[in-house]
Amino acid sequence: MQVLTKRYPKNCLLKVMDRYSAVVQNMEQVVMFPSLLQDVKLNAQAGPPSLYNYFTMLKAIRTDVDHGLLPREEWQVKVADGKTTVTENEAAETEESEEEVLEQLDLEAQFHLHYTSLHQILTHLTLKAEELTRVYQEITGQAV
Repeated sequence: MQVLTKRYPKNCLLKVMDRYSAVVQNMEQVVMFPSLLQDVKLNAQAGPPSLYNYFTMLKAIRTDVDHGLLPREEWQVKVADGKTTVTENEAAETEESEEEVLEQLDLEAQFHLHYTSLHQILTHLTLKAEELTRVYQEITGQAV
């Protein structure tokens, strides 16, 4: 497993981002055959996506964390090519309502809202990557 070499304060976003990146890199090194995860569900539930879908999602997010975001236009094209289920009118209405809410909040409050959300999401994704790695090791008999 990759060891974190940089030292950041406990709740620093950079620390969470580095930890996420390290855990996903470890996951990629352990999971030699991602196709084994194709039909495996997390927690044996029927609803959530397979571990293979989690694997590909976690890798894609890691790329964004390590290299930065795509420009907005490229990201919108990527989403449009994917699985968008919201019509253009609904998306425009949602975007307008989000803008109204954000205008009501001051910049500091917006920052704290997004910072806290990003921190929680990255922590959650890190746990998912660790769990996926553990399940893969159990499937292949490499459990430590």
